[in-house]
This record gives sequence, structure tokens and C-alpha cells, in this order.
Amino acid sequence: MENNNNAKNILLGVAVGDALGVPVEFKSREYLKREPVQAMIGYGTHHQPAGTWSDDSSLTFCLAETLAGKFDLTKLAETFVNWKNHGYWSAHGEVFDIGISTNYAIDRLSRGTHPVNAGGDTEGDNGNGSLMRILPLALAFKGKNVDQQFQLTKEVSSLTHGHIRSVLCCFIYLQIASAILEGMNMSDALRTACSTVNKYLDETATCTIKERTVLVRILNDQLRVLEESQIPSSGYVVSTLEASIWCLLNTDNFRDAVLKAVNLGNDTDTTGAVTGGLAALLYGWESIPPEWLNILARKDAIIDLAERLSVKTN
Repeated sequence: MENNNNAKNILLGVAVGDALGVPVEFKSREYLKREPVQAMIGYGTHHQPAGTWSDDSSLTFCLAETLAGKFDLTKLAETFVNWKNHGYWSAHGEVFDIGISTNYAIDRLSRGTHPVNAGGDTEGDNGNGSLMRILPLALAFKGKNVDQQFQLTKEVSSLTHGHIRSVLCCFIYLQIASAILEGMNMSDALRTACSTVNKYLDETATCTIKERTVLVRILNDQLRVLEESQIPSSGYVVSTLEASIWCLLNTDNFRDAVLKAVNLGNDTDTTGAVTGGLAALLYGWESIPPEWLNILARKDAIIDLAERLSVKTN
């Protein structure tokens, strides 16, 4: 599908998926079987009005804004600190949700830690906090070879999540997005991304066999045949990426993809955001139900940011 404004697709898709999930974050899959999300609702878990997005979108917008200017990791770090401490690029001027690892990393950034060293780098530091905000980086891949793309992904992820597993999940996600930007459908985009990443890992000493094993269901294209019961939806980065890919492989439009993602339960806002960004790239922001867009917090500001990002990256 040809999209004329991929920045707009990414930013609106992430924000809408995020906002759909905010009211039911931490609700179980069993609860959402009984009370499924079918529309943009308000309040719930975080007591926010309908259309409110969370840290997922805020940090995505911080990255997009930095990419729209002269990109610099230190500048990106400063926007993250500004968000956490002052509500910059928040939906309503305040931060109501932040992950533990992201919180610690931004505190380190505020104390002057270099951006590439701020994120946790142990196996236990593999929440989805860099995956949820990384999608605009796909627009900066143009003209770069695969190694340059990987190094850029690693740097941007490492502001909050520096372990190779988080970096690889971000890299796979961005390679899927890159293939979609080339006009591929989800199935072809996934196969192309897996081929690119597997080849890169075969040719470099990027990660251990263990890390490739952890990602085998993605890299060997096994997700499409799995049942919902085999798809976890926690805040673990691998689970979030798997869940989002699975939702996109098993739907054919924006609405169904993000609702399927949110109704998996648990980390609903992030699964919704990660799914929503790719879904809007696949189907275009125009496919987002207008009744969802019309109540999206700061919609005009998001569109303005997307236009600035588009000018820079086209």
C-alpha cells in the first residue's frame, strides 16, 4: 500500500493503539474475554479521559521530534528527562505511567550518564520500554546499510534498554516496518525482515546462540500458526513483539488488529501501541476509525509533529 505520509501513519497509529489500551492496562485476558474493549473508552486503570495516551506515545513523540531536527542522542536524552520531570509531550501535562527500567534510566540521564550507557544491560532489563517508542526510527533508515541501521537502533534503544535482546527486538520491529514502507504486506514484510536479521546475525558476532534461541519463534516465522493461548502479552519485550506480530498476521485492517492486541490483556497499552504503529503503516492513518481519532488527546499537535518529521525524512 502506498502511503503519502508515513510519519503521520506511525505517530497516529502508535497513539491510538496506546490510548485504546490505557484504560484496561493490567486487566487479565480472562477479564477482557468477558468485557472486551470495542471502542475508545476512558478512565479505568489510570483514571484518564478517553483518548489519553501514555508513556509509550510520549517517548515516541520525543524521538520523532528529535528526528525532525538535527538528530543527536544527547538532545533525545534531554527530551526524555523533560518528559519525566515536567510532562513534556504528555497527553495532559502530567506523567501517570512509567516503566521501572525507563524510570531508572532517565534518572541516570538526568545525572549526566552518557545516553548509550544509561539503559540497563542485564538479562533482567528486557521490558518493552524501548520497543514501544522506537518506530519513528524506521524513517531514518533510508540510505543506510544494515550494519548502520543496527548500530543506530542499538544507540536509541540503549537510552533506556541496553541489553542485546531488547536491541534485537527493536531491530526486528524496525526491519518489518522498513519492508512495509517498501510496499509489502505483513506476511512478506515479516519474512523479509527475518531474512535480513538472520543474515546479519550469521555474518556478525552480534549475539549469542542463546539470544537467537529466545527469538526463534519470530526469526523462524513460527508465530502465524500459533493459537492465542500460546501468545503471552506481558511487559517482556519478546512477548510484546510476538503478540503484535501475531495480531497483525491474523487480521486484515487497523481496527481489528489493535482491538485484538488490546484484548490480549496485561500490558495492553504497549501491545496496542506497537501493533498500532505497524497497522497504520500497513493500512494508512485514514483507516483509523474517525470516532477514535476525534477524541485522541492533542491530535492536532501530533499531526503537526508528523508533518515536521515527514519534511525531514522524505
